Amino acid sequence: MCSYYILRPMRDEMGIIGGVDNLQWLFTGTFVAMLAVVPLFGWVSSRYPRQRLLPLVYYFFIINMLVFYGLFQFDVVYIGVARAFFIWVSVFNLFVVSVFWSFMADLFSNAQARRLFGFIAAGGTAGALAGPLLTTALAVPLGPANLLWISALFLLLAVVCLHRLIAWRKDNTDDARDNPQVLPEDQAIGGNPFAGISLVLHSPYLLGICALMLLFTTLATFLYFQQAQIIRDSFTDSGQRTAVFAAIDLAVNSLTILIQVFLTGRLVKWLGLAGTLLLVPVLLGIGFLLLGLTPVLAVLVVVQVIRRAGNYAIMRPAREMLYVVLGREEKYKAKNFIDTVVYRGGDVVSAWAYTGLRTLGLGLGEIAFVAVPLAALWGWIAYGLGRQQTRLASTQRDTT
Repeated sequence: MCSYYILRPMRDEMGIIGGVDNLQWLFTGTFVAMLAVVPLFGWVSSRYPRQRLLPLVYYFFIINMLVFYGLFQFDVVYIGVARAFFIWVSVFNLFVVSVFWSFMADLFSNAQARRLFGFIAAGGTAGALAGPLLTTALAVPLGPANLLWISALFLLLAVVCLHRLIAWRKDNTDDARDNPQVLPEDQAIGGNPFAGISLVLHSPYLLGICALMLLFTTLATFLYFQQAQIIRDSFTDSGQRTAVFAAIDLAVNSLTILIQVFLTGRLVKWLGLAGTLLLVPVLLGIGFLLLGLTPVLAVLVVVQVIRRAGNYAIMRPAREMLYVVLGREEKYKAKNFIDTVVYRGGDVVSAWAYTGLRTLGLGLGEIAFVAVPLAALWGWIAYGLGRQQTRLASTQRDTT
């Protein structure tokens, strides 16, 4: 996570260098890359044992970082490389984090996971805090490109941890044999991201979750585009912009861990699932209203921090609870389709919608006002899904 969060503000800066007016193409490229790479990775993973595949994935991305470092030295292709880097980081994040958690799920039994996964997630949050902190301090004196070496070093340390965990797994084969939840070493990773499409199309509840996801990505993309434009207009130095992006990440992750530790569990108890799902859309609707009235950097940063921290600490765990009342097939196949194809497809559609609004002559403030009723619709759907989940859970308890 530290390695990724060093790269994240660099990705945002590369989006500006590649052209704020071309961001919709970068989102489209990311969606196409996801569609192409996810099935390819599933095919490769079925042919390699995990103890070989996992380190190879990390080594592959480390080599990619060094290649990008070399390409960044040639100004003649800088814009093209910046755009490729933006797309690559999005793919990097998906695979490094997903493969890691797949390995954790195979490495530990269910009882071990209940005891340890909280500590493991806390390690990820610590890395998410350390990454932007390093980038904030080093982006200007070292330059953004040199941060790739630091990111590669942290990813290499993660490979060392992988090898240590694989060795520990081999030394505890009896424990693995006694725990049916622990899958064999040569078990394939991943699957077909489109397998759940028929389940989604035949379930109003899952279609509602799709609508929830589409509205979430639409509002997140609108705010991201506004962030890129305001920061581009506020700073002329690339290092300064990278440092600002890192500072936003640092604020988001700091607020996230505080909410996770002190509020997330209590909010569900106090407000119920429906009220918890409604909270972030209401806050974001107010934020867009303020941004419409005053589209300046300070307001943008506050709204962006609240949106992202609210998503990571409140909306994301509450959204995952919607799947608890469903069957196993829906939990895996349908959820995978929604989390990949629907999510990235929403990014693409909303990116082009934002571009269309700009083409029609709408300014940042006016687009923010357009987002307010979308936030209200998002909240209405979220609240309805929360109530429906509660009814389904109650029905299950009555039948058992």
